[in-house]
Formats: sequence, structure tokens, C-alpha cells
Amino acid sequence: MKKIISIILPFAAMALLSTSCLFKEYPVDEDGLIITSREDCSVLKFDVLDTKDVSALTDEPAVIDTIGLTINGVIRVQADIRNLWPVLTLATDCKLDPKIRSRQDFTNPVQFTVVSGNRKIRKTYTVTLTQETK
Repeated sequence: MKKIISIILPFAAMALLSTSCLFKEYPVDEDGLIITSREDCSVLKFDVLDTKDVSALTDEPAVIDTIGLTINGVIRVQADIRNLWPVLTLATDCKLDPKIRSRQDFTNPVQFTVVSGNRKIRKTYTVTLTQETK
């Protein structure tokens, strides 16, 4: 039995050491998110939720201009433009700075800053919402 353990133990140790080398360690930011090498820094989708947590946008999606860094959308006439929760879908590994922590007033344009996965590129998008008229 001791002979079997003495034969298996070195192989088990080598296997354990070799697998630990396969996992690359990435640094993390102040939010505990992994900092990667990705430079993409863009908004892929934008929505706003009303007080019932339902999309306040009309049937048309918001228009995102990644060159001009603008987002334009039209919200339903029943929605309260002063009390909307923004929902942004970002490119892989990006984050918002600062984070969205509450509902926002969109009577005037609102800005959101997107930070790339490598945390070196920042782009500020200006969101302008208008209320549909009927």
C-alpha cells in the first residue's frame, strides 16, 4: 500500500502543479471586476424602465451613434420622463462610471461614461429622450 501511494503521490503533485499554470491571473479593479486587454468601449443597447419596470421606449429602439457618442430615443406619452431607470448593454468587459444607482430625470440630456475592459479608454455618451406626442 505504501508503495502504491509513493508512486501515485508524485504524479498527483505534478498534475496539480501543471494545471495551476494553465490559469492566467488577471488583475481586478475597485469593483472586483477583471481588468482585461479589451479596448472596445461602446454601448450596444439602451432602454429605460418606467416605475412598473417596463420599457418606457416606444416600439422603436433607441438610436445609438458610437462615433458621435449619442443615444436618442422616444418614450411613451404615459411614461414619466423625470423618473426612469436606464438600462445599458455594454461591449464585453466594459463598465459604467459611475454606476447607475437610482432612477433619473431625462428632461435634459444625461451623460453616461463607458470604461473599456483594460480601464484605459473612457467614452462619454449623451442620452437625449423625447416624449411621444399623440
